[in-house]
Amino acid sequence: MGEDGAGVVHHPPPPPPQEERKERQSHSAPSSTTQPLDYVPEDAHEFRAFSRAQTSVDIEDYFTGPRDLNKHSKWPTWLRMHGSVMPAMIIPLTFMGAWATAIRLLSAFVYPLAVNTVLLTVLGFVVGLALSFRSTTAYERYNEGRKYWAQLTLSAHSLGRVIWIHGIEREGDLGRQDLLAKVTALNYIVAFAVALKHKLRFEPYTMYDDIAGLVDHLDTFAKEATEKDQPTVPRHSKMKATGEYLGVSFAKSNPQKLLKKASAPVGNLPLEVLSYLASYIDEIIENGQLRVPMQQTLAYNNLAAMNDVLTGCDRISHTPLPLAYSIAISQITWIYVIMLPFQLEGPLKWVAIPATVIASYIILSFVHIGSEIEDPFGYGVNDLPLDSYCHEIAADMSVISSRQKPKTDSVVRSANNHVLFPLSSLAYPVWESRSERVIRDELKFKAETIMRSKYSPNSAPATSPQQVQQVAAEQKGDTAV
Repeated sequence: MGEDGAGVVHHPPPPPPQEERKERQSHSAPSSTTQPLDYVPEDAHEFRAFSRAQTSVDIEDYFTGPRDLNKHSKWPTWLRMHGSVMPAMIIPLTFMGAWATAIRLLSAFVYPLAVNTVLLTVLGFVVGLALSFRSTTAYERYNEGRKYWAQLTLSAHSLGRVIWIHGIEREGDLGRQDLLAKVTALNYIVAFAVALKHKLRFEPYTMYDDIAGLVDHLDTFAKEATEKDQPTVPRHSKMKATGEYLGVSFAKSNPQKLLKKASAPVGNLPLEVLSYLASYIDEIIENGQLRVPMQQTLAYNNLAAMNDVLTGCDRISHTPLPLAYSIAISQITWIYVIMLPFQLEGPLKWVAIPATVIASYIILSFVHIGSEIEDPFGYGVNDLPLDSYCHEIAADMSVISSRQKPKTDSVVRSANNHVLFPLSSLAYPVWESRSERVIRDELKFKAETIMRSKYSPNSAPATSPQQVQQVAAEQKGDTAV
């Protein structure tokens, strides 16, 4: 099925033959005025996505997440399997079908087991309250997690812009060093986001492909633990992956298994990366590279906001719904669905069997959804797509650093600057040759035109002041003749 976000493994194409690579390099050889590259472009620019390494093709590679938001599915929502709780309902619904069948057979051939349907109303009200509370608290945590990552994206944009645009690059060799330092600082921002993602997924090491190149040069506890433990990316057997997919609790792995097996302190990698970033901000302020007090305040405020994101996400991850609530809601729900065949037996007879299965699916699915989105930072299809968020932050930092600080004068005076678009397609040099009064009249006319088109989009275009003056001048010339 072509559902959105299917976790299909995409392997990179094999490298070209050596002869073809040499031919490419010969065709793209730099001229005598260009400094030759000291690396192979194909290898240097190989991109690695900000996601976990796919080590095998298991059943979970299709039926689990994280969801790819860039994919679109044309299947009707009610037919989609990717992200559905239906697979996790197979075993519970099979049990309920067998249970309802047994009750019906006993009632039909041994002894009538039907009870008054008043229990449907009484227990249904209690179960409804419990499910409402479960769903509300779970989605609140999910939504709060999304808000924190949106705040992180905003802080990354703001801090990256302060560093790249407002950070002054000195002259000579110091300027080249300042440039590379600014690039490194932007990499710290990306490293913080990726490290936070791994921390929330209880992956405390630095050997993951999406973060190794960003933090290998930093002295951190996670790096020391990685060098000591030499961990590998865990792999699941097909049987275990199938059990997890079907919702078998005994097949689920402990998400904190790597933390428990660590033989050395793993520290707090996002916090350590933030410390290096704060140190860089301090140094450029001391060196006079960030001179404006408002810009300094903005940099420190965004550092504090990133720390707030770290703390808030930790709070969500380490503060689950109280265990007593979880147990009570689960018990109440199962008591209700187990009692369903007894209450439906009298009025529905044999139809009570499919009715029990359908009612059980409706009720148990809400319980499962609540437990699934309660911790929104995992690898599930319905969890937040943290890989996409990290990729977005990395792409945005690359966009910010892709060009020098723009010179406003050269940009404004460009021949491609259509200053009164969409009223006029004339460029800046044309308007520069006209008087200030003409420009202001046209600006007023532009505002009137836009407001008029908002309420009357099909109205005939009005005549601008400049056109009126031109017509008047032509008429005056005709009269003189």
